[in-house]
Amino acid sequence: MNFQQAQIRAAYLRAEIQSHNIHYYVDNNPIITDFEFDLLMQELEGIEKKFPELTTLDSPTVKVGNDLSGELSQVVHKYPMMSLSNTYSTDELNDFFQRVNKNIVDEQVEYVCELKFDGTAIGLTYLEGVLQRAVTRGDGESGDDVTANVQTIQTIPIRLSGDNIPKQFEIRGEIFMPYHAFERLNNEREAIGEQPFANPRNGAAGSIKLLDSTEVARRGLDSFFYHLLGHDLPFDTHYQSLVHAKRWGFPVSEFYKKCRTPEEVFAYIKYWEDARKSLPYATDGVVIKVNSFSLQQRLGITSKSPRWAVAYKFKAEQAVTTLFSVDFQVGRTGAITPVANLEPILLAGTMVKRASLHNADQMELLDIRLNDTKKE
Repeated sequence: MNFQQAQIRAAYLRAEIQSHNIHYYVDNNPIITDFEFDLLMQELEGIEKKFPELTTLDSPTVKVGNDLSGELSQVVHKYPMMSLSNTYSTDELNDFFQRVNKNIVDEQVEYVCELKFDGTAIGLTYLEGVLQRAVTRGDGESGDDVTANVQTIQTIPIRLSGDNIPKQFEIRGEIFMPYHAFERLNNEREAIGEQPFANPRNGAAGSIKLLDSTEVARRGLDSFFYHLLGHDLPFDTHYQSLVHAKRWGFPVSEFYKKCRTPEEVFAYIKYWEDARKSLPYATDGVVIKVNSFSLQQRLGITSKSPRWAVAYKFKAEQAVTTLFSVDFQVGRTGAITPVANLEPILLAGTMVKRASLHNADQMELLDIRLNDTKKE
């Protein structure tokens, strides 16, 4: 690929990625898988690495996805809210371990493995043990203020208890929608002719930004927290921070584990590839973090991701079912969305009965016909 070809391809990829970011973060209705999105991102990163002069200030390779709603007040993050680099194979994960070991040659590196919850990111600020503010990821630099909505989630503490609570700190985590709440919400939406959410992640992201906190309280959102930030935290490792957070009253998943070798990390991943299917909420991978805070500081960050953490993504679940019919729904903006009515099938913990087809071009490309079988 010469420079001119690379310039044209890079411009196309930036526009395509930005379009998919809007579908994912703003519309809560992605039309490609995470894996397909990451392939587009990796191709753009490869072009920009070969031709650095093609990297733009607003390139998605240096900025996180933007979920600012425009309807809520925005708050600047005290600490940038970064995204994690994704890996999909053991080779890519081994590359992460090698990069860490290349930079940390004088100490044994411990890791902490945690399940990656498929929800929407949130940051909570506490002052004197009392919740002050809740902010979404937004564009990484600022996010939407959703404090009133977060206060309706029963698992999130308004006032903390316990010892050694810092005067002021931020804790980050994931707001998610359990399968039972997701199925109930979609049944309600279908009953009144509204388009169902594609998955629990979209349901959570769409719900947390509603302007009516009473409706948010009704939707059954839940949460887990996993990352503390502050100047006077009373511990030296990520593992210790999780222990303290749970003592203070935060919902912390019980499934985190300290690993001393890459082999232990791989064993954790292998176990949860199947075991996660029995959980009452969606997970889409495992997050691996360097345990020591001092080593995290030595490893540093890139423009959008920490070098001391990575996400290993599980393969997307698929199943085959039958297409019974297609409805055409009119949205709030007047856009018409084809919706497939399917033979109900259990997939990723929820019963799938309908699926958005997004546009006529996709229907033609897939050659969709009544009574066809379709992979979900």
